[in-house]
Amino acid sequence: MSTTPRLDRLEGRATVTRVGEDGLAGALPGADVLLVWDFTSDAVRRCWPGPGPRPGWVHTASAGVDRLLFPELVDSDTVLTNARGVFDGPIAEYVAGLVLAVAKDLPGTWRRQREHRWEHRETRRVAGTRAVVVGSGPIGRRIARTLDALGVRAQVVGRRGRGDDPEVGRIHPADALPDLLPGADWVICAAPLTDATRGMFDAAAFARMRPGSCFVNIGRGGHVVEADLLAALRAGRPASAALDVFAEEPLPADSPLWDAPGLLVSPHMSGDTLGWHDDLADRFQDAFDLWVAGGTPPNTVDKRLGYPSGD
Repeated sequence: MSTTPRLDRLEGRATVTRVGEDGLAGALPGADVLLVWDFTSDAVRRCWPGPGPRPGWVHTASAGVDRLLFPELVDSDTVLTNARGVFDGPIAEYVAGLVLAVAKDLPGTWRRQREHRWEHRETRRVAGTRAVVVGSGPIGRRIARTLDALGVRAQVVGRRGRGDDPEVGRIHPADALPDLLPGADWVICAAPLTDATRGMFDAAAFARMRPGSCFVNIGRGGHVVEADLLAALRAGRPASAALDVFAEEPLPADSPLWDAPGLLVSPHMSGDTLGWHDDLADRFQDAFDLWVAGGTPPNTVDKRLGYPSGD
């Protein structure tokens, strides 16, 4: 993120020092709080201090915290929080837009328009289709509820199963995913990236998807074995996919994914809407108010799990 945060509410209450990677190592030992604004950077991992003073609280302006789960931070008593709640609605809208675009073949309509070709065709109904949403945190839940409003029957998969969830009803355990994939028209990854979820969408997972299905990843690039997805798309199972996140970002210009059949590539933008920088800054300043008052900031991450323990 190139835009710097607007932290007007901290004026006169805290000394705010804005540093890039070059100055980070020198600034960290004297900092009480670290706001990680550029959540795509590994600078914190590289610059984290050894024994001695360090920030007591690290907040990242992102939902994912995988770049911060290095041993020195995980094993410390530093509190880690994320921006849970900012991205739920925008990402759910983005996923719903993708589902509608694929079902109604909007890319095909635009392509024919550019060719000045009038070709009547039939498209799919969205209502009555089935989705599997992998990830039972706030983003996954919001996706499931948004798809439900379109008439899509969504099944949510989490780390642990439970049958009485007040928002989505039943949550299936992670080990149920292989049996759910063959019945899904839409498979959506919204999980946190942990050791348990890394590479979970591989050749075996894609082979279990139905030929006409669509795979969407708005989680993290590490969830997908990209070479396996490329081979699966070429084989027609799944029929299409949309990736908003990648193992390497920006996606290299020579990546074969750019030309993969049926694949929509977007540049990690599914949760980014007009005003999102201010939303992130406000969320941090709200948490700062609580922290200064002696409370625990919201969205505290269980560093062993890799996400807030309430997810």
